[in-house]
Amino acid sequence: MTTDITQVKTALRSQAIETPSWAYGNSGTRFKVFAQEGVPRTPQEKIDDAAQVHRFTGSAPTVALHIPWDRVGDYEALAAYARDAGVRVGAINSNVFQDDDYMLGSVTNPDPGVRRKALGHLLECVDIMDLTGSRDLKLWFSDGTNYPGQDDIRARQDRLEEALAAVYDRLGDDQRFLLEYKLFEPAFYATDLPDWGTSYAHCLKLGDKAQVVVDTGHHAPGTNIEFIVAFLLREGKLGGFDFNSRFYADDDLMVGAADPFQLFRIMHEVIQGGGYGEHVAFMLDQCHNIEPKIAGQIRSVMNVQEATAKALLVDIEALRAAQGSGDVLGANAVFMDAYNTDVRPLLAELREDMGLDPDPMAAYNRSGYFEKIREERKGGQAAGWGA
Repeated sequence: MTTDITQVKTALRSQAIETPSWAYGNSGTRFKVFAQEGVPRTPQEKIDDAAQVHRFTGSAPTVALHIPWDRVGDYEALAAYARDAGVRVGAINSNVFQDDDYMLGSVTNPDPGVRRKALGHLLECVDIMDLTGSRDLKLWFSDGTNYPGQDDIRARQDRLEEALAAVYDRLGDDQRFLLEYKLFEPAFYATDLPDWGTSYAHCLKLGDKAQVVVDTGHHAPGTNIEFIVAFLLREGKLGGFDFNSRFYADDDLMVGAADPFQLFRIMHEVIQGGGYGEHVAFMLDQCHNIEPKIAGQIRSVMNVQEATAKALLVDIEALRAAQGSGDVLGANAVFMDAYNTDVRPLLAELREDMGLDPDPMAAYNRSGYFEKIREERKGGQAAGWGA
């Protein structure tokens, strides 16, 4: 393998993986949320926990907020608090799926009053971006229908387009929105944003400040996600990822847990498609139901780092030569050689070069941080879904 290890280290050193504030609170599946000790009670405590992930990995400099779950009276002060903790506020995530008013949809609801309410929240999120210095607004809609004939499918697309245009017009010059899609759930007949093509079509019509976000758990079984990534990069429309893993549907398991080879394949397309940099946001979106919150985030960051390191080790010159000559097995062998490389010693060496412990998980366990917050956070209302 002729890859320059120095260049690989340089690329890895610049990697930034955003963690979500809600991953530090109590969260779970539809049947049960298992409460844990030491869970944060405020947005500030969520930021404190996110700062620990960055402290031990060196690659998680931002934390995404979710509104209204992270609503505060002074967002400028919250941004300053994050900076003092050693991280920054990242994407602002909107929430138009929990209020009773949204039973039949938010921005696509047939009731114009409900649509106005939903749009008002989205514009509020842009205001929060202004106050925190955030670049990205994440948009996900649970909107859809459960039964044939329930509503006009085309009319719902018209309403969605109108709302997206209003948000787009409100964005500042250095801001953008990332439009998420989901195959199904909670709408089981026709989801209004069911796939990357629908999201891409809406973003294409609006302009450069509208980008698609790929949640790796939001696809039908067997979907070639790396093809989607390659296509969107080719069109300049891939804005970011929500990284997680799935066995069945939107399981929100730790990234790389179900299919680490898929994560490697995705990162290969990101790197070769010119998406490795500030433009494409690497964000985690996971549900830590039975595993410790902070440790789970550290492990997830490490999983992304390992997949990225392997993707950077692909011998592109040899791969292109094999592809060009029609050497099917040779091309696959180059690919598999990189994937089968044990990159843990390389990453340990890189962390030592960065002044970090070579084993982030062990370092966190030794730090005593969990024992500290377990005592300090007794009492009060623990954060979780909806808080």
